[in-house]
Amino acid sequence: MLYLSRSSRPARAAGFTLVELLVVLAILTLLVGLVGPKMLGQLGGAKTKTAGVQISDLEKSLELFKLSVGRFPTDEEGLDALVKKPASANGWDGPYLKGGTVPLDPWSNPYKYKRSQNGADVEIISLGADGSPGGEGENSDIRNGK
Repeated sequence: MLYLSRSSRPARAAGFTLVELLVVLAILTLLVGLVGPKMLGQLGGAKTKTAGVQISDLEKSLELFKLSVGRFPTDEEGLDALVKKPASANGWDGPYLKGGTVPLDPWSNPYKYKRSQNGADVEIISLGADGSPGGEGENSDIRNGK
């Protein structure tokens, strides 16, 4: 009887060589370096847009407050007047915000509220990512009507 044997070469271990792994790692690093900053920039832009939408919603809630009470909240009452009845707010029909709390801006800072001296207008401000007045890009202030 004739027996056939497998080739006399030793069996090669399954897996990747060190060079192959290094090449894949280099390609992944290059992709992360190119795509990562663009994705982070998009995230910052999304937060700025979210702040604008929240400010618009707060402005609409303030208009409802004004229809009920006949005036905008004072600076002292602030945006909390949308969820808690101020002592001097006759006709208050709130809360005017869902959830019973005033939302924070996308950077977890409270919105700033100012009523004009004549009481006819209000300004709602997010100080941006840095939480300080002014700035550029993601750090710039976001205001209602702008």
